[in-house]
Amino acid sequence: MKLVIVGGVAAGASAAARARRLSEEADIIILERGEYISFANCGLPYHIGGEISKRDDMLIITPEHMRENFNIDVRTENEAIAIDRERKLLTVRNLETGGEYQQAYDKLLLCQGAVPVKPPLPGIDHPRLFTLRNIPDMDAIKKLVDGGAQRAVVIGANYIGLEMVEAFRRRGMDVDLVEMQRQVMPSLDPEMASNLQHHLEGRGVNMHFHTIAESFGDDPHGIMVTLSNGAKLAADLAVLAIGVRPEAGLAADAGLEIGISGGVRVDRHLRTSDPDIYAAGDMVEVIHTVTGEPSVIPLAGPANRQGRTAANHIMGRNSTYISTQGTAILKVFEMTAATTGASEKDLKYHDIPYRKIYLHPYGHATYYPNTASMHLKLLFSPGDGKILGAQIVGYDGVDKRIDVLATALRAGITVFVLRDLELAYAPPYSSAKDPVNMAGFVAANMLRGDVEFWYAEDYPEKTADGVIIDVRTRREFSRWHIQGAVNIPLRELRSRLDEVRELAGDRPIYLYCLVGIRSYYAYRILHLNGFKHVFNLAGGRKTFENVHH
Repeated sequence: MKLVIVGGVAAGASAAARARRLSEEADIIILERGEYISFANCGLPYHIGGEISKRDDMLIITPEHMRENFNIDVRTENEAIAIDRERKLLTVRNLETGGEYQQAYDKLLLCQGAVPVKPPLPGIDHPRLFTLRNIPDMDAIKKLVDGGAQRAVVIGANYIGLEMVEAFRRRGMDVDLVEMQRQVMPSLDPEMASNLQHHLEGRGVNMHFHTIAESFGDDPHGIMVTLSNGAKLAADLAVLAIGVRPEAGLAADAGLEIGISGGVRVDRHLRTSDPDIYAAGDMVEVIHTVTGEPSVIPLAGPANRQGRTAANHIMGRNSTYISTQGTAILKVFEMTAATTGASEKDLKYHDIPYRKIYLHPYGHATYYPNTASMHLKLLFSPGDGKILGAQIVGYDGVDKRIDVLATALRAGITVFVLRDLELAYAPPYSSAKDPVNMAGFVAANMLRGDVEFWYAEDYPEKTADGVIIDVRTRREFSRWHIQGAVNIPLRELRSRLDEVRELAGDRPIYLYCLVGIRSYYAYRILHLNGFKHVFNLAGGRKTFENVHH
């Protein structure tokens, strides 16, 4: 069998190595348009910022390694430019010589990835405007930074954009961050991104929300970025990080089906509409695990697994790729943001019923040094309690909690099972009731009717018909409280039940505290004493502040 793989980074390199492990007889060829294969594209910002000092550490596997260890014919700077499906021939251009040749295949695997979005704006080809997708991009940006660049503009506040902001600030540069939406990390729900925004502002990042870059021009510093709100930002360089789109042009020109998301349509074996042509990685359309909708989800982990799945099937194994749930994590200075499954925005858009909770547990036992609270949001089905999504923003321990919740989501377990998971505990690592267990307790309490919640976005319209009671201490209340709230500290609540009855009458009672624990105790006291229409603020004051800033 002659297997030709177009693209040699995540999916392509994984597929080639897997195919060789399954067959010594197969003739395996990788055609890679760039100079490098299997480089650490997720690590590029960290080399620019200096956290990864050696450039060679970005080159995970070299063409020489693939040739010597896997007997794979790796052809860098060779670009596939056309597919003749009837004759099973590729037209390939050698980018070093400019010459073209024909390459036959028995099975073809497309792993071309995605390309940065570059809208047709005035000056979009300015030499000081960069995208970051490969090693040459990294080298060009780093050369300017190493040469003394003092100011950068980053356009787009999602993963690559925020990683570049941190990299530039680590190098002592002034940074302006431009984002079309009203929040950083648009993949998070707004209230979950709020802490990240404050953290960035605290690190000296200049934020420009609800605006876009309209044009790019020359400036004595290097580049002038003009925004839609009229602001002009002068900088030594700018980075465009507004997203990527599947590189599906070769497939489309060959008549392969393209999905509604813009990615190449594949089946569960990663076969395209041509049974002898497969596709994997960022260029393909996948099914979202939670919404069930066709989606493009460009992530390294799924790309590697898809490459392996495609190689398995090409070599005769009945291997399938089911779906992608979008588990992702991001470091922003000292903070970490992570997500899995669907966001609340996704669930609303697809009209999927859900319930939600917030909590603020610590990364490990509070009596052991160096921990902080995290902001955890859990979304789940109102019927059986199956997990639909989770988001966490915090400091220590975010990564392992999102991985547990991602595993739980994939396994289809419910919030009731989260309560009973036996997770590792020692004071430096966790608490006896891990944050994952606590999320299960709170969600299960909600579904079983032990508590009813009100939410920060309910204020002030939905809460105007009732009375808001703050059950924190008088000192906490005096420092800050929700406007219109009455202070009845938890320790005084039982002795003041008559006062609560007189205060509320038949109106709803909306309770809150710092994070929702004391107000939950207050909820139970009132409920067991015959009070009706009582609600506890999900996530307490901390979540409220993230919604109302």
